[in-house]
Amino acid sequence: MLNDDLGEPVLLRAPPTRIVSLVPSLTDAVETTAPGLLIGATDYCTHPPTLDVPRVGGSKYPDVDSVLDLRPDLVLANAEENRPEDVQRIRADGIPVWVTAAAPTVPAGLGSVRRLLTQALALTEPDWLIQAEEAWRTTEPLWATAIIPVWRRPWIVLGRDTFAGDVLHRLGVANAYATHPDRYPRPPLDELTGLLAANRADLVVLPDEPYEFTATDGPESFPNTRYALVNGRQLTWCGPSLVPARTDLQAALHNWTEPIHQDKV
Repeated sequence: MLNDDLGEPVLLRAPPTRIVSLVPSLTDAVETTAPGLLIGATDYCTHPPTLDVPRVGGSKYPDVDSVLDLRPDLVLANAEENRPEDVQRIRADGIPVWVTAAAPTVPAGLGSVRRLLTQALALTEPDWLIQAEEAWRTTEPLWATAIIPVWRRPWIVLGRDTFAGDVLHRLGVANAYATHPDRYPRPPLDELTGLLAANRADLVVLPDEPYEFTATDGPESFPNTRYALVNGRQLTWCGPSLVPARTDLQAALHNWTEPIHQDKV
């Protein structure tokens, strides 16, 4: 018997062939590695784009009845993205659930995915995983300190021990909230702009998910500050998207946009 990332036993009598994924990044990892194993996924499982399986609602609030109706032999979940009560209900129906941890670093995330693929699913280690590990092995010298919002109304930013924070750190961008006690602080906007005014941060990184920040939705809140719009999937997903992510994110970060001046807001 195997244990998942949280130490919970997962009884698999044979390698699973009917999998429902409640985690978009794991959906991408599994379907890219072994097409055809997935029989269900969430509405937010957008990659690979060719995935054609029944949808079971959102990650945070899946339709558990739809999951059970598919009769999977394994369900994939994540400690941060999925609710414990949904995991418990699926397990109570006799369906094994493999829960991955919220990885604090890129190596930890890739190690978790490797264990899922090679141990739980009995697959051969995929080339993309090896390439991703090689791509993210090094860390660039720090050249900026950033505020990284992931939501607004209310504002939520990256705090300590997050996968995305480690991605940025490896690209030379420090997180202004890296030592905050919360992983996802909710500071008021005046606190954020105060850090920028005090030169304790000099860049705002705006991903397009989970909140879809754009050139006209987000930067106006941080006048007189340079900002970078980045691909949220490449920043936050631990999966095949990590292979091109280093080059793409590096280009986006260094191609930061000139500040919106106060008199234009």
